[in-house]
Amino acid sequence: MRVGLAAEEDIPQGGTKCVEVRGRRFALFKVNGQVYCLDNTCTHLGGPLCEGRLAGFVVQCPWHGSRFDVRSGQVVGPPARSAVHSHPTTVEAGKVWADLP
Repeated sequence: MRVGLAAEEDIPQGGTKCVEVRGRRFALFKVNGQVYCLDNTCTHLGGPLCEGRLAGFVVQCPWHGSRFDVRSGQVVGPPARSAVHSHPTTVEAGKVWADLP
């Protein structure tokens, strides 16, 4: 299902934004003008990814340091072993949309 998540201008370049849709939390990241969306929960022990440090395309969980590629949700550094769900995004008329299950 396609869902509006946020105004693009509310997501700083090289930064993050936390959003909640229908009781689920998502982390939005803007890198090089492109917006990416991941589930906001680290697969290690549930840390909030939108509060993590973003370096390039990699977000680091603030709780235990797991690292994920924001483009795919794939793990790029332990202790997490499982990917975070990634959701395709588009920007139309200044609003970020994502395809959510």
